[in-house]
Amino acid sequence: MTRAWNFSAGPAAIPLEVLQQAQEEFLDWHGIGAGIMEVSHRSKAFMSVIEAAEADLRELLAIPDDYRLLFLQGGASLQFVQVPLNLSAGKSADYLVSGSWSKKAHKEAARIGAARIVASAEDGKFTRLPDFERLAFDRNAAYVHLCTNETIHGVEVHEQIEARLFEVLARTASDVPLVADMSSHILSRPLDVRRYGLIYAGAQKNIGPSGVTLVIVRDDLLDRAGENVSAQLSYRRQADSGSMLNTPPTFAIHVAGLVFKWLKAQGGLNAIAAVNREKARRLYGAIDNSGGFYRNTVDAACRSIMNVPFILPTPELEAQFIKESEAEGFIGLKGHQSVGGIRASLYNAVPLEAVEALVRFMGEFTARRG
Repeated sequence: MTRAWNFSAGPAAIPLEVLQQAQEEFLDWHGIGAGIMEVSHRSKAFMSVIEAAEADLRELLAIPDDYRLLFLQGGASLQFVQVPLNLSAGKSADYLVSGSWSKKAHKEAARIGAARIVASAEDGKFTRLPDFERLAFDRNAAYVHLCTNETIHGVEVHEQIEARLFEVLARTASDVPLVADMSSHILSRPLDVRRYGLIYAGAQKNIGPSGVTLVIVRDDLLDRAGENVSAQLSYRRQADSGSMLNTPPTFAIHVAGLVFKWLKAQGGLNAIAAVNREKARRLYGAIDNSGGFYRNTVDAACRSIMNVPFILPTPELEAQFIKESEAEGFIGLKGHQSVGGIRASLYNAVPLEAVEALVRFMGEFTARRG
């Protein structure tokens, strides 16, 4: 078997050890005579899976006891609707728009109620973050929403920038909960969950296969939803049912649980963050030292560690780059259809060896085509 070097943005690479374990257990999970996706979600077998997944994730992220962990469906995109339905309570919400996904989140929220754009980086083509120092939040807002890593544009809210945002919030709107879409970098580095009222993330980037969405929500926010919010969309009802108002995506939860154990075996989030920083350092180094043949246009202060977009001198060269890279065993390098170019996603499951291979290919391609 030959596996490609997978730089897909999502669905994305899953750790090889996790895939192998899932394969070994596919027909018979722990001697029960069936795969875990074939048995009742209320069986002892599956309950042990979801309980272990929650316990491991709580340990990895140091999730406080007064936060609920939900395994939902619909992807992060459904959360664009579910967040305002549950948290608005008739108030306006503040949105920071730093890329395509936060822009879509605001658009969906505005369909439901008042949603104000506090700041947007669209005028700079989403190559930087809004200036957090100059923000004026609404003290009475229902919540503040941001996307902490924009997958398409390769913009990330790093720890230092995050700290400045917290300072501004504490100074201007201390009682307003912060809501974050962390789909494309959750579990890539340590995180202070206590700083957020609610965190959500689609699984298909750093967690596991598509089909399950994580929501981490503080207890005091569970009862803001009006009576007209359906049970399936109610955080309170989902929390009280243990994410089992209906059949959850059992296999996706199972694989996510294996990923959590894999992360613990790597040494946890501090260890994986160090590897991720090294992968990004090497790839950005290859781009910046190419004499302009490769270019990343994102402000250096907010370059994403997870998603690295770059362009070549011409669209024709980009098409050739994709063609030749695929012939060499690389997949997932074509940029998002809305922006084009090249994009390499360096999620946890992408080994340093893959980045080293990509950097070598980039140098060889420059020698041939530059």
